[in-house]
Amino acid sequence: MSTLPVRMALAALFGFAVIQLAQQNRDASLRVRILDDATGRPTPVRIRLEDAHGNRPRARGAVAISESAIPIPKQAVAVMWGQNDRAQGYALQPDGSFYADGEFDVRMPAGAYRLTVTKGFEYREQTIALDLAPGASAAREIRMARWIDMPARGWYSSDDHIHLRRSPGDDPKIVRWIAAEDIHVGNILEMGDFWATYFSQYAFGEGGRYQEGGRILSSGQEEPRTPEIGHTISLGARGLVRMQRDYYSYDRLFDRVHELGGLAGFAHQGFSFHAYRGMVLNTLGGRTDFLELAQFCVPEGPLPVKYYYHFLDLGFRLTALAGSDFPWCGRGVAQIGNARFYTYTGEPALTYEGWFAAMKAGHTFVTTGPMLLLRVNGHLPGDTIAIQPGTKVRVTAEALGPAIQSLEIVGHGNTLARAAGPGKGDRVAADVEITPAHGIWIAAKCQGAAGQMAHTTPVYVTVNGSGFQNPETARANVALSEQWLREIEVDLASPEQNLDAQAGRHRAELERQIAEARARLKDLKTD
Repeated sequence: MSTLPVRMALAALFGFAVIQLAQQNRDASLRVRILDDATGRPTPVRIRLEDAHGNRPRARGAVAISESAIPIPKQAVAVMWGQNDRAQGYALQPDGSFYADGEFDVRMPAGAYRLTVTKGFEYREQTIALDLAPGASAAREIRMARWIDMPARGWYSSDDHIHLRRSPGDDPKIVRWIAAEDIHVGNILEMGDFWATYFSQYAFGEGGRYQEGGRILSSGQEEPRTPEIGHTISLGARGLVRMQRDYYSYDRLFDRVHELGGLAGFAHQGFSFHAYRGMVLNTLGGRTDFLELAQFCVPEGPLPVKYYYHFLDLGFRLTALAGSDFPWCGRGVAQIGNARFYTYTGEPALTYEGWFAAMKAGHTFVTTGPMLLLRVNGHLPGDTIAIQPGTKVRVTAEALGPAIQSLEIVGHGNTLARAAGPGKGDRVAADVEITPAHGIWIAAKCQGAAGQMAHTTPVYVTVNGSGFQNPETARANVALSEQWLREIEVDLASPEQNLDAQAGRHRAELERQIAEARARLKDLKTD
């Protein structure tokens, strides 16, 4: 047998080894440690590593194999994610960023790079330039410093709208994801439609919660969801509530959620999928606990208040919540925690029970960046203040964050006080004293840099035992609510012919709810 093929194979193997060795000599290695500046301990963060051309690591499907020159570090915290349970990602986020738990190392081609490290809204972003020579071995230590410490003030951040299928084995990694975004309570939602559910949760209630290092995961649901009357969210219930045979009776589902100790409300600011119609059917009956007020899903912007103010003016309490709707929505790309809400518990340590009770009480503000504080006669958002005629009410508000542009105190949607921000400073304050002639809801809102906004849940002021509805908008809002009920009737008269729209099959139940809502509209004062 000739030895020529063997020699050729050995030569090829030797040549490959030489090429590999040469490549390694051209590569550089980088080791990075990320510490919390206050504690000196490693901390989970979000990392964006890109070369001089803006290239970042890329993954093929859900597999952590880079197709770019920048490998995916082995320390990237990997959890399977994707829309509608598809495997779209694993070690990398949609924008090519990755999460690391305090450190990572990577070997990559020599050259110029930029490393950006973030940790939610309360920490300052850190960006460093790297110029790695061939064969170099570089080490960097990055300290993440806060510009504000909201937990020290008794406020804890939450995302009410994260979609990930999880098992108990996934929980430690998912906790590091939300810790990297500085979220304290991550609500992981099983999502449903008329046909099926997605992002299955292994348990609900206490059995579906996981807590580690001051971070909590809790199961919830975005179910039911319909194109005719909107998407709903339920949090904190002891079980998944799904009524497939009575799918459009949101009122009965909300009642069951409440029986199971949960809270129920509407997603997407009331805009998407005609959710304002579902709000008329349910909010007039006192069943709606909250509205997801901040999110990057609708073209109207991250914080449109049209439907929020509509129902507040009609005299219904609505707590403001917010969430990312990961992996769908974001500032151009999906990201956990890009819209979030803060809840005041006043506790030095976070517990789910304390957080849930405070959320139920409405002690919240929503934000896509700034921090926003409101007090009315010393009371928090969500509180009700009962006063007598002629009583003065003192309102103070404070907006904190880089580049605050404006801060407003609003009552019944009208500006009661306004302070213009310097555009560079990190604090703007406003205050006003009023003597309400009738009940009023009072909130604060602020504007920061582009896309950065915040809004509080109102404080509800009643005068001489009245409600807090707005008499100036009552007649118009009742008429508009009736218009929305007629929209449902038009849909029932000519139902859509697609698999998602199933209202025609549930006509009797929708007509029952419409009749009940109309009866309640007649009871509302319009003079």
